[in-house]
Amino acid sequence: MIQEKLRQLLPEVEVDPRAISALLCGSATAILVLKWVGRRRIQEKMEEARRTRDLGLERMEQAAWKFKQKNPGVQTSFILSLPLVELAEKLKEGSLSPEIVLYTYIDKALAVTQEVNCVTDFIQGCEEQLQELTKQKEKGLLYGVPISIKDHIGCKGHISTGGLVQFLSKVEEEDSMIVKVLKRQGAIPFVKTNVPQSMINYDCSNVIFGQTVNPLNHKKSPGGSSGGEGALIAGGGSLLGFGTDVAGSIRLPSSFCGLCGLKPTGNRLSHGGLVSPIMGMKSVTGTIGPMARDVDSLVLCMRALLCEDLFQLDPTVPPIPFNEEVYSSSKPLRIGFYDGDGYFQPSPSMKRAVQETKRLLQGAGHTLVPFSPPRIDYVVDELFTKGLFSDGAANLLDKLKGDIVDPNLKSQVNTYRLPVVLKRIGALLLKPVYPRIARDLNALCGVGSAKNLWKQHAAVEAYRKEFIAKWRKLQLDVILCPALGPAFNAGYPGKLFAATSYTNLYNVLNFPAGVVPVTTVTHIDEEELKDYRGHYGDLWDKRLKEAVEGAVGLPVAVQCVALPWQEELCLRFMKEVETLAHKRKQSLTY
Repeated sequence: MIQEKLRQLLPEVEVDPRAISALLCGSATAILVLKWVGRRRIQEKMEEARRTRDLGLERMEQAAWKFKQKNPGVQTSFILSLPLVELAEKLKEGSLSPEIVLYTYIDKALAVTQEVNCVTDFIQGCEEQLQELTKQKEKGLLYGVPISIKDHIGCKGHISTGGLVQFLSKVEEEDSMIVKVLKRQGAIPFVKTNVPQSMINYDCSNVIFGQTVNPLNHKKSPGGSSGGEGALIAGGGSLLGFGTDVAGSIRLPSSFCGLCGLKPTGNRLSHGGLVSPIMGMKSVTGTIGPMARDVDSLVLCMRALLCEDLFQLDPTVPPIPFNEEVYSSSKPLRIGFYDGDGYFQPSPSMKRAVQETKRLLQGAGHTLVPFSPPRIDYVVDELFTKGLFSDGAANLLDKLKGDIVDPNLKSQVNTYRLPVVLKRIGALLLKPVYPRIARDLNALCGVGSAKNLWKQHAAVEAYRKEFIAKWRKLQLDVILCPALGPAFNAGYPGKLFAATSYTNLYNVLNFPAGVVPVTTVTHIDEEELKDYRGHYGDLWDKRLKEAVEGAVGLPVAVQCVALPWQEELCLRFMKEVETLAHKRKQSLTY
């Protein structure tokens, strides 16, 4: 066939079959060589990144050792036991020095990452910043507090990888906006933490730095995409960290690791200087926010960040300072609640966490009103999935070109790579048997045109109005609902991306939402899980059951939600939930 074609194209040239065979073999060899060279370059980039990481860990070890030699007898266990608010007070009054605190946390972070593989970079500038800090006359609200930041949050002189090889060669020329404000408030960013490849996953693994595991149970995922943050803070290696959230990426690792995390309204905090594989996507709102061991830490953080420095550095952020009056109010709340969204049946512990919290809130004098999110199937498929992948995942796939796909992301990426026609055919064939999976596959085709994208944006606005109208009709202040959990077995988040329905709803709506741990998985929960069937009885329901198995003793959280720009009310509600849950735990202990 090839010879015949060549004769047609070159009729006067005698075609030698042996020459053609040699040409084809040579071409095939050239292609293989090019592929090998490309793969080798990728390997070299990854190896260089790992060497940089390992060198950073060595420097952390040396810095901690030198400090211990100069300061024998420092009570590091006491420092590590202090809550953030108390530590910040001691730093500000001078009873603890920033130097002691920083090196204590450098040493602890090193120990934690050796156990769970969560630190990707040591921010060497922290030692220089420490020297400058001691010369400052004015002390910010976070004076001397060591801070950890998610890998893709820009830090001058460091690489923001996003778990992708494409980003390995770009060294940040300046700090991100949030890092600039943190430094002005006296905080000391000292490490960057691991993420899943591309960050469109809520496990925490990439081919550059490997898998991060949950410090509470190494067979479990720490969640993601801010999974390195969750693991480091839960392991005690950081007091306060920063993650980002476009589908639950702050709230899911907080839930899986037993932490408190806040997803603010989009642009309440500046997201300038962040790397993203889906830059330009506007249908679903991503945001940056804090993660910590308690709500008080989140409150202190928001007080510090919502300052004049932030508003001047980024004039696109609305100049709304922290509202102390709203946060400190003791007025009883009118709380909407639901213990299942109708899309994914909650695990037994998820449902119990909401029901127990509801009773505690009622006992404290608050009014609880049943609420159900309208048209949740429509939200997940048509607004979230179709919005997040409105380009048919083209931008994301571009960022993965030439990369080695992480095993935990393969099932997702293989689906994204299917031609639109095959997605449509697959959805049609699956619809009678697995309607939910069929709708999701259809949504992954994207919107198809700019005209349809405008329609999609209009649909999000219409749904937001519908949701707020229902909220107003019931005269709600806030909403209590489940947070996905307990921690999934490693590898399962990549197979259950749609299970983020409990969190991604509030990215579509652009409402502030936080999670608070309130209980732990019991043996009764584990027994009840055996009867779990889900709403659809499909492959996803089966996988969710498998994902949460073996979690006795692990934390379970609830989600607290407020209307846009009401972070203070959301935090006030979170604090109320945390206080009541703590009192209940104490009463059961005694």
